[in-house]
Amino acid sequence: MAGDEKVVAFQDIKPAAFRHYLVIPVDHIPTVKDLQRREEDYSLVSHMLTVGQTLLRRDAPQSNQYRFGFHQPPLNSVNHLHLHCLALPFMPRQVLIFGSHYVFEFYIIHVSTMGWKRVKYLSLGPLGGFIEAEKLLEKIKPYSPIAS
Repeated sequence: MAGDEKVVAFQDIKPAAFRHYLVIPVDHIPTVKDLQRREEDYSLVSHMLTVGQTLLRRDAPQSNQYRFGFHQPPLNSVNHLHLHCLALPFMPRQVLIFGSHYVFEFYIIHVSTMGWKRVKYLSLGPLGGFIEAEKLLEKIKPYSPIAS
């Protein structure tokens, strides 16, 4: 779908939203916990976000809500850093049955009136969960040198 020397972007194989893309770094980084307050990590995450925003603005300009973020351990399913880029609304999961016939399978798990897909993309504070890309950028922004 898109890529350069730093990242590759493609559609999520189990989309949770109207448009759901993943942006991953070419170099292996296991999780957000492996990122540090250094320029190269900040620059990479910033670039990942820019690529994701560009793709969603191009492919889902009619969406009025976007979400960009990362799952944090222990709730990440893949040990390779990846940015979720979502153009809402959230969608029911589709299950392929008998070739081209689709059945919509709704999640049974609900927290209040929210479905699992919505919960999966929420921050759970100290428990981890989903961290918005902008919040991660704040956490890994390199310290400014102190002027003398």
